[in-house]
Amino acid sequence: MPIPFPAPCRLSLALVLALSTLPATAETVAQDDPRHSEIKDLNEILVRATPIPRTAEDLTRPVEVLAGSRLDEVRSNTLGDTVNRLPGVQSSYFGPGVGRPIIRGLDGARVQVLNDGLASGDVSTVSVDHAVSIEPFLAEQIEVLKGPSTLLYGSGAIGGAVNVVDGRIPERATDAPLQGRAELRAGSVNDERTGMLRLDGTSGNFVFHLDALHRESGDYDIPGHAESAALRESEHGEEDHDHDHDHGEEEAAYGTLPNSFVRTDSAALGLSWVGDRGFLGVGVSLFNTRYGVPGHSHAHEDEHDHDHGDEDEEDHDHDHDHEDGHGHEEGVHIVMDQRRYEVRGGLDNLGAFDTLRVKLARTEYTHTEYEGRDVGTVFDNDSTEARVELVHRDWAGWDGAFGLQASQRDFRAVGDEAFVPASESRDIGAFWIGQRSFGAVDLELGARHDRNRIDVDESVAIGPSRDFDATSLSAAARWHFGEDLHLSFGLDRAQRSPTAEELYSSGLHVATQSYEFGNPDLRRETANRAELGLHWHHGPFKLGASVYAVDYRDFVYLADTGIEDGGTPARVWNQADARFTGGEFDLQWTFLDNGSGRWIARGFGDAVRGRLDGEGTREVAFAVPHGDHFHNYTADIALTGNLPRLAPWRAGAELRWEGGQWRAGIGAIRYARQDRVAEHEDETAGYTLVNANLAWHLDTAGGNALELFVDGSNLLDEEARPHTSFLRDLAPLPGRGISAGVRLFF
Repeated sequence: MPIPFPAPCRLSLALVLALSTLPATAETVAQDDPRHSEIKDLNEILVRATPIPRTAEDLTRPVEVLAGSRLDEVRSNTLGDTVNRLPGVQSSYFGPGVGRPIIRGLDGARVQVLNDGLASGDVSTVSVDHAVSIEPFLAEQIEVLKGPSTLLYGSGAIGGAVNVVDGRIPERATDAPLQGRAELRAGSVNDERTGMLRLDGTSGNFVFHLDALHRESGDYDIPGHAESAALRESEHGEEDHDHDHDHGEEEAAYGTLPNSFVRTDSAALGLSWVGDRGFLGVGVSLFNTRYGVPGHSHAHEDEHDHDHGDEDEEDHDHDHDHEDGHGHEEGVHIVMDQRRYEVRGGLDNLGAFDTLRVKLARTEYTHTEYEGRDVGTVFDNDSTEARVELVHRDWAGWDGAFGLQASQRDFRAVGDEAFVPASESRDIGAFWIGQRSFGAVDLELGARHDRNRIDVDESVAIGPSRDFDATSLSAAARWHFGEDLHLSFGLDRAQRSPTAEELYSSGLHVATQSYEFGNPDLRRETANRAELGLHWHHGPFKLGASVYAVDYRDFVYLADTGIEDGGTPARVWNQADARFTGGEFDLQWTFLDNGSGRWIARGFGDAVRGRLDGEGTREVAFAVPHGDHFHNYTADIALTGNLPRLAPWRAGAELRWEGGQWRAGIGAIRYARQDRVAEHEDETAGYTLVNANLAWHLDTAGGNALELFVDGSNLLDEEARPHTSFLRDLAPLPGRGISAGVRLFF
């Protein structure tokens, strides 16, 4: 059952009571508390996703970091929406409760989402309507590793990784006996109310951490119709009254998107013993969210009746009348509950080795999908992960780290719409990564081998249990041409094992409103990447740019068959060679820095092209279940052409100003029309999103700080439908929104 949390008014009262105690400790709070100060240069922050902490600028691989005020300005309800203004990074979208990062056109099981170096433990890769169980508002910093990160994090990071650092298990003493931050905010577009509190403190050798968050938002405003113009036109042209009736609720939606509410609660407690040579800590965290799935019709229930023939059409219509009669509270929604227990430790100065780091996490996850008031499907995912890193310094000039990572996952789905069978996955991997400087050249090498096994009940699953081996190799170099310019070049060979969803899916996938069928004969996929990067800074200018190409052998993707059973499309997991090419840039110019303040202009852009690189077609066969029998189909799947739901190119511009206690910014991002579409896929119109922010920051003599802020999103009230979204024809992004609030640092 979901864990009860305080209502917004209670949380607000708790924040006020907590802050009322500040005068007793204010005088001892350090002015340079990292949760307090404004970070001017994100390249100076140490990246924790790597065994040897280095700044993003010192790494040979492309890494983006969000922290400080820059993170505060972009925090959103979902992790994907928080990072999607970074070059090369966009977000999936399945309503305001779901947004997973897309890195250079890759997402899902190819992008690993990490909670301070360990997997999040949710089921967000199983289905596009499943949320990530990490709260961006509680993050200290967010790191995005672009390109294959399998060396560090295994098969699931072949497209990159996003590491959220929250500091829930302290690794060092705080600067003051008690410090923290709190925030209250409200939003107009969805009546959002959010409150969060974080406390960190030290007593002797013991350091504690406490955080809590509550968020509520209702159905959000949209600029016009929920349905796209193309979908409305196709429905109006359809003479079948039954089909029109199925979509009646969505067609009537205008100005507000029904069933787009979100409620989230999160809390965590951590305690560490910190000594001169290391630390040992434990932590427990709770995460609960309840969110509606907009544009989601359960008209699929009638498809189980198609085998009875046309004589049941009258009863079929009556069923729809009954379903549509339900109110908003009867919509499809998801309740997610996660408990996570962690142990972390570190020991320094070990003779031949510099540092030992150990991480262990146990995650218990339950996710219930409700159809109105009835339970539809329940997902359980219990996972355990352990990671050991042993860092060495100056072994024949090489700084590096050995690592061992092991995980086990027990997954179960129970219900009429459980399209993936129960499975047990076990993974173990070992790696080494090292770096050495040769004059003006920094060289980085690495290797990793993983062993993966997926066990299923072979009497139920469509195929047998499988074993996979995956080996990844990497080499990267960076040339320094003075202090202002360096070039980097990287080569990777990364491998990924198929997931249980790709192998064994069979049946109706409600989230995508399609039948989905796995392929138990899938092979591991192999990616060969080459990337050239440039970093230049001179005076007021700073430029980062990169171009890359990735050739995939046996790329796994979900293909549209072009076949519909009872109006529901069928998709199959297929495999073919593929090629991704792309590039990105980020240019900043501090064009004025004087008594009027500091003015910064920024421009950025990214583009990726993904195409299947095979030949001809492949015949696939599948069977759609209908009661006590099946409808059998065959389809020819093209092994060439564009990949589906690929992010379009985009370009953005931003103007920022900082002066005294004030800072402000305004920016626009243009998302291009996506006309390079896959077979059986429609084009998506482009759109422009304009955002702005304004903040006033006041530091007090006692070391505390107060910040008032106002943020604006989609200020032009543009109708925006991301091509990456399965819901793009049913649920646009929110319209114009203004949020305001207060942040307190103490």
